[in-house]
Amino acid sequence: MTDGLKKDIMINRIKTSTMKTKVTLLLAVLAVTFSGKALAQMDECVTTASLFIEPAKAKNYAAALPHYNKVISECPKYNIATYQYAERMFKYFVEKGDLSRVADYEKNFDLQLTNFPAKTKVGKNMAKVSQLKYDNKIGTMQEQFDGFDAAYKKDEETFTSPKSLYTYFSLAKDLFEAGQKDILEVFYLYDVIQEKIDKEERKYASKLSQLIDKEEAGTVLSSKEKKRLKGYETNLGSYGKIKGSVDAKLGVIADCTNLIPLYERLFEEKKNDVSWLKSAAGKLNAKDCDTPLFYQMVQQLHSLQPSAASAFYLGRLADKAGKGSEALDYYNQAVELESDPNRKVGYYSSIAENFRKKGIYGKARTYYRKVLEIKPNSGRAYLKIAQMYAKSSNNCGSNVFEKRAINWLAAQLADKAARVEPSIAYTARAAASSYRQRAPSKTDIFSSSMAGKTVRFKCWVGGSVRVPTL
Repeated sequence: MTDGLKKDIMINRIKTSTMKTKVTLLLAVLAVTFSGKALAQMDECVTTASLFIEPAKAKNYAAALPHYNKVISECPKYNIATYQYAERMFKYFVEKGDLSRVADYEKNFDLQLTNFPAKTKVGKNMAKVSQLKYDNKIGTMQEQFDGFDAAYKKDEETFTSPKSLYTYFSLAKDLFEAGQKDILEVFYLYDVIQEKIDKEERKYASKLSQLIDKEEAGTVLSSKEKKRLKGYETNLGSYGKIKGSVDAKLGVIADCTNLIPLYERLFEEKKNDVSWLKSAAGKLNAKDCDTPLFYQMVQQLHSLQPSAASAFYLGRLADKAGKGSEALDYYNQAVELESDPNRKVGYYSSIAENFRKKGIYGKARTYYRKVLEIKPNSGRAYLKIAQMYAKSSNNCGSNVFEKRAINWLAAQLADKAARVEPSIAYTARAAASSYRQRAPSKTDIFSSSMAGKTVRFKCWVGGSVRVPTL
């Protein structure tokens, strides 16, 4: 390599290095410039958003409203709080009579979904819009129903409002009465809504039971846990009321006097439709309709597609005929074939009742506990176990004090029944009070020197109970 060539290579390297340095410096300058602009824009959004959010937070919506459009146009992704406070603001205006704000209320949810999709519950928001329109008599009955229907089908998971679930079903029933909806559609939606309520109840009851068990074990709940426990009980109460309201709304159209002629008319046409047979037989079974049609349906269903449902119905028929052992065989078949937890609860309950009526309490409790594993909010299961405990008092103790002490255990379960299933709270608390009256009195505790001691049960009940201190 000549000296001249070496010199040219060296000069090119220096030029390249210099160019890289300039590019790096330029990028650095640009980064600082754009970062500064971003920071400046962020500062502007802080100011712009605060002009809306702060008065909205204080419920001064007249002062907040003029700043809303600027926030959503210039800083739409700044903070989800913009849309949350706007929801309250527009709802306030609507409730004060400005129905023109319903469109803004709905559009606000659309903007939230666009800018914060991961944090937006679509079904919940759509149901809120539909409920607002219903409450303010906006749109036809069919349009109102369609709004709830779209919300549920779009995102059932977050459509959880007890009030909106009831409104959804109520509109379907009203449309039927207005001659705009077929009765079978109403029955179908009834099943859908009841399953949804059961699902939500199980969710809250499971969480509630964990806290109750923790509390009963002697652990002091934290303030947060106490707040959650109260919230779970409130939600369970709401769903319990709605479940009763849905049943009441369905009313006489689902009574045997209406169901039997309806299904007799449709049987020939639908007798090869397994889904229809399951639904129809389920309705007749739920209402305990005494009709040969039920037997026909069950036999047809079992011949087309032997299933948990058909086995269960055959069990019911055997039960009614006084064939307990045959009924139990069918019920066990139903449990083995069933995968749906709601239906399995019904089968376990029937098996438990079968044993309870025969006085085989240990096995009955086993199946009631299976019910509770799936449906922790089944206060009825707790109450049945409590009743069996109380009835076993003469066989569960070596002396009078021990025999009567089992009533404390029964009372504890009755109290729990009232907490997990508010719809039976009155009955459960009355039962708990009755059991405590049968338990040893303060005088009995004092004279026996049992205060604070533990009574253990060696009969089928097992377990123990702590005697109250004086």
